[in-house]
Amino acid sequence: MDPAFIKECADAALKPAIVEQFVSAVGSSNPFAVTVKSGGHIILVPQPKTPDEAMSIVRQYVGQAVVRVGVTQFPAGVGVKDMSEITSDLVEPCANLRKGSKMFAKIIRIVRKWYGNPTSAEVFPQIFDDAVYAWKTGQFEGQAVFQAQDPVATIAGTTEKAEAAQEGLADAAPVESEAEPSDANDIGTAGIRIDLSRIGGQK
Repeated sequence: MDPAFIKECADAALKPAIVEQFVSAVGSSNPFAVTVKSGGHIILVPQPKTPDEAMSIVRQYVGQAVVRVGVTQFPAGVGVKDMSEITSDLVEPCANLRKGSKMFAKIIRIVRKWYGNPTSAEVFPQIFDDAVYAWKTGQFEGQAVFQAQDPVATIAGTTEKAEAAQEGLADAAPVESEAEPSDANDIGTAGIRIDLSRIGGQK
């Protein structure tokens, strides 16, 4: 994939090498590619040769089946409330890569948080593989990843977030707020911040 294309279009939270691996693992060389699945089975559709043909297929199946589009095989219909919100930028390569890489960065953050936000580079290949699987299935540990909240939204400190984004997800773990457990299994284990020992006459 052209480095200039990645630099111009991909989400800045992902290093170019990660973007390239992502597209290689899940994407298509055809910007008009549309894949339709229902009940785990692929529905054969005509191979579109123009943006209009691609969007016609997308609109025909969205809401009835899982529809993936373009260079990143982005899940059409995610986050939209009305069919009119599904626009032809899905089959525009740069826009598709921007949307796809941004969503994949969020999925990596979801997976990374589940792992406890490790910083070791040795762990990243496993996180990446799990994120790719989550992209393909839409699920990670029972969570619908495309609709899930981005862990970045709960991170304290905009400076740390900006620095993490600049360094790239391969090296930077999100900085969590003190009160937020790093793993779902740690919920309830955070220490008490207020001394309640004197309430009710206890010492």
